[in-house]
Amino acid sequence: MAKGFNKVILMGNLTRDPELRTTPNGQNVASFSLAVNRTWRNANGEQQEAVDYIDCNAWGKAGEIITQYMQKGRAILVSGRLQQRSWEQEGQKRSKVEVVVEDFNFVGGGDGGGSSSSSSSSSNSNKSSAASSKKESKSSSSDDDLGDEPINLDDIPF
Repeated sequence: MAKGFNKVILMGNLTRDPELRTTPNGQNVASFSLAVNRTWRNANGEQQEAVDYIDCNAWGKAGEIITQYMQKGRAILVSGRLQQRSWEQEGQKRSKVEVVVEDFNFVGGGDGGGSSSSSSSSSNSNKSSAASSKKESKSSSSDDDLGDEPINLDDIPF
């Protein structure tokens, strides 16, 4: 029998701020929803648009990082696997398909289309952007200057 393959890659915008929870056994999980826009042409050649809303869960360190640096409206690229959950609510069986995030990339820079805020993560991004701009202007004058400035570990999100 052939082995199955379960992989999904999505790019979209967060519909709400990520919510970080801790399971009873102490593991962190971030829950968030992505709005993924798509366009196509109908039979008459008219452009159509629709939005799909996809629930995602990021476990462990990935969930902590996403919660720290992402907010409603910001764009993110996630890859992972689909997982179906089933439960019973008020006597009715319910089920839901979600993405379990295995890898992610922040899309855009600085504000990235999200609401502007003065949170610490935004100010850290701005500091690192300013530092890299300073480094770029320095390196454009001479390639020998690369590596002269120490790396601030607080600017690295991982």
